[in-house]
Amino acid sequence: MESELRRRADHLGNRAVHNPWTERLARLGYLAKGVVYAVVGVLALQVAFGTGGQTTDTKGALATLAQSPLGTALLAVVAVGLVGYVLWRVVQAWMDPDGKGTSPKGLAQRAFYLVSAAIHTALALAAFRLVLGTGGVGAHGDQSARSWTARLMAEPFGQALVAIVGLVIAGVGLWQGYKAWKEKFRHKLRLDGMSPQHAEWAVRISKLGILARGVVFVMIGTFLVQAALTANPRRARGLDGALETLAAQPHGTLLLALAAAGLMAYAVYMALEARYRRFLGA
Repeated sequence: MESELRRRADHLGNRAVHNPWTERLARLGYLAKGVVYAVVGVLALQVAFGTGGQTTDTKGALATLAQSPLGTALLAVVAVGLVGYVLWRVVQAWMDPDGKGTSPKGLAQRAFYLVSAAIHTALALAAFRLVLGTGGVGAHGDQSARSWTARLMAEPFGQALVAIVGLVIAGVGLWQGYKAWKEKFRHKLRLDGMSPQHAEWAVRISKLGILARGVVFVMIGTFLVQAALTANPRRARGLDGALETLAAQPHGTLLLALAAAGLMAYAVYMALEARYRRFLGA
């Protein structure tokens, strides 16, 4: 019985991998994720230049989109795209089209895909709530980080768990930096579809974007470790808090502008993934 269920599951997974709609939805998903990060970056850049804006996270970016002209229509596309991204992450974890394998490193990467799917499921639901007018995006940014940190700390060994989560997030950030430095994303893109000059600029912008996101992850992870060590959930901070912290440093305007530019570069990288990513071993 178990083997039959597994066979059927593998069959369904194989059909999903080779269904042309899987690729289409995945490409739309990368583009939707890029739109969200572009909004975060633009708003932060406005703060740095003193022309308005705000430091916010991805859910806050959705709320900003909802207030823009054509907000409902744009949000609907983003919401569908995020669902496509979630489905693609599940396929990546389940059927392993990228060939990560079953080594400890490969399984860790595939487990990360599932975590990413869960995070973007929450983001997609927030987008749909805004589209349908059934409520806002809920707690986000620092408020969300402090809320779940406090709940986790209330559990047995809660401080240790928060510290572990913080170390994992910081580790992901460091891996992002390594990925950018070694250009490990390059083989995923069909750069032969561009001129050599355009391809080189695409790689440079992608490296900047991935590195900037990695730095933000390291900061968020560090805040969580500090919260665990001090048993103070208020030390936890989200993406908006990380950007605010940069702004509060000496030369904070420059640091915030660089971070904002980096997040916008990450949005460009997502657009490149949407257009040029290799799928299904191609």
